[in-house]
Amino acid sequence: MSKKITLIAIITLFALTILYFTGAFNSDTVTAQRFVNLQQGEQAHAGFRRAHAKGICLAGSFESTGELAKYSQAKVFDLGATPFVGRFSIAGNNPTAPDLKAPVRSLAFSITTDDNQEWRVAMNTPPVMAVATPDAFFKQLQALSPDPVTKKRSPEKIKAFFAAHPESAAFNNWKASYKPTSSFATEQYHSINAFYLVDENNKKHAVRWIAKPQLSDENIQPLNNDSADALQLQLKDQVAQAPVKFDMLFSFATEEDDENNPTVLWPQSRKTINAGTLVISRLQAQEGGVCADMNFDPLVLPTGIEPSADPILRARGAAYAESFRRRAKEVLLNN
Repeated sequence: MSKKITLIAIITLFALTILYFTGAFNSDTVTAQRFVNLQQGEQAHAGFRRAHAKGICLAGSFESTGELAKYSQAKVFDLGATPFVGRFSIAGNNPTAPDLKAPVRSLAFSITTDDNQEWRVAMNTPPVMAVATPDAFFKQLQALSPDPVTKKRSPEKIKAFFAAHPESAAFNNWKASYKPTSSFATEQYHSINAFYLVDENNKKHAVRWIAKPQLSDENIQPLNNDSADALQLQLKDQVAQAPVKFDMLFSFATEEDDENNPTVLWPQSRKTINAGTLVISRLQAQEGGVCADMNFDPLVLPTGIEPSADPILRARGAAYAESFRRRAKEVLLNN
């Protein structure tokens, strides 16, 4: 058996094992395979992610304040700096899509501490999900998908879906008020799902986090609105001037909050701690870049951080694994 075939077999087995043990997609109607099929559309772009296909690689350090060390055993929260690699991206399955046309922007990163514990993070601009279950999310994507004949979305179908899902109110309110910024560096990114910090006494603390930019549109490099790569070009100019920084703010749930429901915003009055600063000092093109082959599965967590029982969070891990399996297989077959 050739090395190429052996690698494909290993990747496939790895992905299927994750899908089996997560149990995220175990109904008759929704599977990780069907979910990713819907994301990739009628034509897959071989070798690229099925969602958030277009992006740019990042590197830098996470400079911890040490303020979360008493809430979590994870060494990433000890005082000091730890290197990271990551990725900015836009929503969609087209790796050549215009940056400024995408409705959602994302920030993902991976930090490995010196005890070989890894924390992978995948954040998006919306603060909440529209729905709370994988089945409902699948139906949401179906409602938003263009008609195969007309290639256009159906306003009636979309309206009917949201009318049937009143839990989407917070998401729709955000969508109605959201105005994209002029840079990846000035957006605010959200974990959306909740996790647990686990301290040395094994006490759990439910949290969500945001990456809050230190820059604003008033003090950034100009944006070239005519370029399909406007956000990437602007970011390159910005990092050439100085590192781009985000404060990592962790909000703690109270007994009034349901950490397993990603459709509900937590009040701003919740206790919030600045865990540290994400400092982006280097960029790299996605093609051939270190982030190209990375799977930013938010279920890859170090000791001291655990996932909540949020079914959407569990489903994300399964879908990420399926998307990774497909593009990894395509890359191997084409090399």
